[in-house]
Amino acid sequence: MYNVIIIGGGLAGLTCALHLSRQKYKVLLIEKYKYPHHRVCGEYVSNEVLPYLNSLGIHPISKGAKQITKFEISNKKGSLIKTKLPLGGFGMGRAAFDEMLYEAIRDLTDVIFDTVENFAFEHSYFTISTLNKDTYHAEFVVGAFGKRSNIDTFMNRNFIRKNSPWLAVKAHYNYDFPNDTVALHNFEGGYCGLSKTETNAVNACYLTTYDSFKRFQNILDFQENVVSKNIHLNHFFSNAESLFDKPLTISQISFEKKQPVEEHIFMIGDSAGLIHPLCGNGMAMAIHSAKIFSELFLKNSSSGSIDRLKMETEYNALWRKNFSGRLKTGRRIQNLLQYPLITTIGFTAGQVFPSLVTELIKKTHGNPIL
Repeated sequence: MYNVIIIGGGLAGLTCALHLSRQKYKVLLIEKYKYPHHRVCGEYVSNEVLPYLNSLGIHPISKGAKQITKFEISNKKGSLIKTKLPLGGFGMGRAAFDEMLYEAIRDLTDVIFDTVENFAFEHSYFTISTLNKDTYHAEFVVGAFGKRSNIDTFMNRNFIRKNSPWLAVKAHYNYDFPNDTVALHNFEGGYCGLSKTETNAVNACYLTTYDSFKRFQNILDFQENVVSKNIHLNHFFSNAESLFDKPLTISQISFEKKQPVEEHIFMIGDSAGLIHPLCGNGMAMAIHSAKIFSELFLKNSSSGSIDRLKMETEYNALWRKNFSGRLKTGRRIQNLLQYPLITTIGFTAGQVFPSLVTELIKKTHGNPIL
């Protein structure tokens, strides 16, 4: 019997486990894959979560994470806008970031590497069953299983019933790229982010539509014929040396609205809602959502008896207060990019007044959290 079972050991799940375990609660983390392993994502994290991470004893900069202060974005034709990032951020590979958090929890938290197959909630307790036929029990369950999971299907969540046109591709490369910059380059049907990691490798992660991709035989053909139409990406993919045997991919990425609490499971990170990568803030949101749940759980449990429905209502309200505006802005930006004339006008305005880009970045980022 555990106080909390966390399903999923990405940034959100690991941070939540660390926060609660440091307060002496009995926590079980269930993760599919052993650390370290790569995940498909951009690897830029907003500094808004850095004070919070430091308070948990996590110091990415001391582990070599690159301090990022500049942002540049290009349209499909390659026209470029450069600006400063209002808060700044850091670049760190997910394999290293996840492993750093795992090392911090391994002596505090029970961790098993297994796949959750189903769950039941009866008499105020959860029963979790795994692929290895093990069974675990807890008062509370946190869903940190990412963008798309078999658990979403088991729960028949609304977004999982709808086909999504988006897929993502990621790899690390040797390439001469500034340590202090994160770049976002648009191409027909998608956009690609570039940033340096702690190993000096450049993380290249792009999102595109299936319709744009399906005309080509493989990823390399697509990169050569579509992605590289942007001159900046053409230079990158023509000169960069891949450090992966093959790129990592994920399909059916959904940006539909999700519920922060479903079937009494508290969703954190991408399980609760996914911001468009062009806003560059998904990992910070995942970490922040772990903080929100952890602090709410600690506050409610301090009285000795938790009113579950009251806590669910509070979490819903806090999650929406902190993230609904960002997600709405991300969806609006994404929708506007589908209209070439509006995109051209907006990009021209951004070139003349770079401060407009800075203000837009602020709309998708929060203030530093302690």
